[in-house]
Amino acid sequence: MKHLRFQYQLILLFLSFLSFSGSAQEKINYKVACVGFYNVENLFDIYDDPLTNDAEYLPDGANKWDSTKYANKLLNMSTVIADIATEISPDGVAVLGVAEVENRRVLEDLVAMPALKDRKYKIAHFDSPDRRGVDVGMIYQEKYFKLKHSASYRLVFPNEPDYFTRDQLIATGEMDGEDVSVIVAHWPSRRGGQAASEPNRIEAAKLGRKIIDSLLSANPSAKIILMGDLNDDPINVSVMEYIRAKGKIAKMKSGDMYNVMYDHFKSGNGTLAWNDAWNLFDQMIVSESFVSTDASTYIFHKSYVYKKDYIIQQEGNYKGYPLRTHAGGVYLNGYADHFPVYMVLKKEVK
Repeated sequence: MKHLRFQYQLILLFLSFLSFSGSAQEKINYKVACVGFYNVENLFDIYDDPLTNDAEYLPDGANKWDSTKYANKLLNMSTVIADIATEISPDGVAVLGVAEVENRRVLEDLVAMPALKDRKYKIAHFDSPDRRGVDVGMIYQEKYFKLKHSASYRLVFPNEPDYFTRDQLIATGEMDGEDVSVIVAHWPSRRGGQAASEPNRIEAAKLGRKIIDSLLSANPSAKIILMGDLNDDPINVSVMEYIRAKGKIAKMKSGDMYNVMYDHFKSGNGTLAWNDAWNLFDQMIVSESFVSTDASTYIFHKSYVYKKDYIIQQEGNYKGYPLRTHAGGVYLNGYADHFPVYMVLKKEVK
């Protein structure tokens, strides 16, 4: 199929493609919706939360986090989010999962920024017990996604009752008459090393899979998207075995998920770098119904890592890395230590 043009119809953007049947040329129109994820790296306000350890991001804290730096962070994050997927749709991302947000207030400030306010993003968010106070959340445009239900799932560790991390958010909504459930996660970090910390991410994966299984039990054809900073790559056991996220559609069995970022990882395309090695922790994983050949419903079309020059470090020892807000204790007025990811869903228009 060859992409021809973009046009608006109803409330969604339509893509025009060519398909060939014998010698006849037939034009097929598709609606599209773009869905993404972004770890925005420490989007904190400047106010002390007595219930969390947010001292680092206070005016008198280690980062001297004042109203000017907070305003700069909001400006930078909103600039990136406003641009994601605009080569596909002028509306950008219809749904965006986010990680490392301190609270609902920072999301409210973010979607009110000039670059985003006309899109009228709504918010799904719950406070989680992470000791630093960072949560996951989701913003969405109601013209694409009409929220029906949202909930937060607590990740607990029976052998470590004092270990607190991010909850997993699930938001179910209607996209053009179809129910779609989005799970947003930020799995435990690799602090202490990948191997030593892996059991915690396996527990996170078990929780994610439990949510998936509950949705599939109610509807075997459920449309499910699991997205997040998983702190593991697509080939790690937590993702491949516990989420059952396959990298090849042909290898999927009933109940398996498809990792739309797998091919990016295998080709060396990452979302964050450490010690000159790239990882792809930021992933989007979809249920079997999204890789159907039946385009009368929304199906997966293509995925991307967003990495334009302005969010990339252009010089120094970290040239080519994501341009961060801080590095080595120095304020850079950058963006985040992860690149965003997004995918295009398409649906045939009769």
